[in-house]
Amino acid sequence: MTPIRSAALSVALILSPLVALAAPAPEPMRFTSQSIEMPTSDRIFPDGPGAEAVNNNCLACHSAGMVLTQPKLTKAQWTETVNKMVHIYKAPVDQADVQTIVDYLTALKPTPELPNPEAAAFFAGLGE
Repeated sequence: MTPIRSAALSVALILSPLVALAAPAPEPMRFTSQSIEMPTSDRIFPDGPGAEAVNNNCLACHSAGMVLTQPKLTKAQWTETVNKMVHIYKAPVDQADVQTIVDYLTALKPTPELPNPEAAAFFAGLGE
């Protein structure tokens, strides 16, 4: 390496921290409080066995209208959905109410009976 090149490299290494310090500091992130208005509803689930458990647990996070417009699900699908709410989303649902909620939701919107096991297997495969 030539002496001039070596000197230039030395000067660059010495001055590089100074150049970084001279750069303007980035603007700090500023967070502000925001207010939102959540939709309200006085709608509750229709009367029936388990309606009280559903109203007491599910309405803490969901409107009745949101749940009532869900597609028809099987008992296994409702079980999976309720368990997801409890275990994944940490919904404060009493474990003693889980089966009551599943039974209520299953009875509320029963899935149509399929004519034979082959048809059931076919339709079950469509969701995969």
